[in-house]
Amino acid sequence: MKILMVNKFFFLKGGAETVFFQEREMAAEAGFQVIDFSMQHERNLESPFNDFFVRNIDYYDHHGLISKVKTAIRFIHNQEACQKLAALIRQERPDIVHFHNIYHQLTPSVIKVAKANGCKTVLTVHDTKIACPAYTMYRDGHTCEECLQKSVWHATKNRCQNGSLFKSLLLSLEARFQEISGNYRALDMMIAPSEFLAGIIRWKLPDNRIEVIVNGIDESIGVSQSQNGGYFLYLGRLSREKGVETLAKAYQLSRRQLPLKIVGDGPLTAGLSRQYSDIELLGFKKGDELESLIRNATAVIVPSECYENCSMSVLEAMAYGKPVIGARIGGIPEQVRDGVEGRLFPAGDGVALAQLMDEFATAPELVDEYGRNARLRLEEKYSLTRHKQALLDLYQSLTGELKC
Repeated sequence: MKILMVNKFFFLKGGAETVFFQEREMAAEAGFQVIDFSMQHERNLESPFNDFFVRNIDYYDHHGLISKVKTAIRFIHNQEACQKLAALIRQERPDIVHFHNIYHQLTPSVIKVAKANGCKTVLTVHDTKIACPAYTMYRDGHTCEECLQKSVWHATKNRCQNGSLFKSLLLSLEARFQEISGNYRALDMMIAPSEFLAGIIRWKLPDNRIEVIVNGIDESIGVSQSQNGGYFLYLGRLSREKGVETLAKAYQLSRRQLPLKIVGDGPLTAGLSRQYSDIELLGFKKGDELESLIRNATAVIVPSECYENCSMSVLEAMAYGKPVIGARIGGIPEQVRDGVEGRLFPAGDGVALAQLMDEFATAPELVDEYGRNARLRLEEKYSLTRHKQALLDLYQSLTGELKC
């Protein structure tokens, strides 16, 4: 079987790329021939299909009306991507084309190209872009469902893209084009990594086939070296929608019996550094250094105030047998059951979060129990082995339909 895997970035940029490369490796290990389609970039990994990759264009770095119009057209429908994908399909004849992060640079127009060339089509939905032109379903400090329940023109009305009328209008135009063209409706299958996100997709695309396949993480990670090192840990982007400001304020409201370590960077880094001298801002970490920080944490805190899907921060904590203090929002409550693998609090409620931090600081036996349960939860539902089997089963079901 041949699987053509499509993602606009061919390097590890974020959570979508982590899953993309995991699944690419899974398919190869299962004996499938894997074909790559992506965008050109200096950070790309090597691929034998580089010649088919499309040009990389910065959509927001253009001046003059004509340049902006040309950019807008390519943003909505990338003709180069359609032509190059068609040529690659004709050369390699894949059975399935599996799309991941394709918005803007590749555009969803490539879906119908694959269908027209006789391929089964799958899209893994990594975020809420289908329901929100600006991706996040978050604005002005709160979640927003106006474009889901009403009209995508609300993104323009609210200037959701960096306060820019032009950029927001472009996003609304792109979203409206997708509604009219029916690119997403042409898919044979959509994969949602959480029931929460599947519900959003069903609202937007009620007739599409949707399969929930949760994200996975390597269960071979050993927990024998993990211990309670006496600190709370945050992993992720330092931005408003991730709830980092609420976390910092909650730490001030708590009795601060344990240190708070924050790993990551983002637009709030400088402000947090100036305002909270008692919080350890460690910057971006990876590899053994990151692993050590997770292994020795008392708990990992996930205070998101936007709709999380299937949080990799939660899964990383579970892999090392760490409990999670998580916001009750999006897909987080599917991963962390309150009072089982950790505790949940209302998103944005710093007082409630502070109380939980104090509870964890004074109850090490409860921390150990939650941590053991978290590891079991990973093995039973969120292991990479289970993810792989679910994905391969889906591929086999689609190729069975192809043979019929």
